[in-house]
Amino acid sequence: MGMPAKRATVYLEPDLHKALRLKAVETSSSVSELINKAVRETMAEDSEDFTAFEERVGEPLISYDEMVKRLRKDGRI
Repeated sequence: MGMPAKRATVYLEPDLHKALRLKAVETSSSVSELINKAVRETMAEDSEDFTAFEERVGEPLISYDEMVKRLRKDGRI
């Protein structure tokens, strides 16, 4: 059995709250479930970013100007 849910007060913009309530009805979910899912997904993305940073820690650094020059040379900007 999982841990019991913790209660928190979150202040949402009125339009966002309305959209969440509509989405909850459409998906047969609660607003809390939608918020938990969104927070989990955001934290997973952060975790992926941190992993990528750790994997690239040994790579040489280049300046912003050098990166722009490379992108122009490659025709990407």
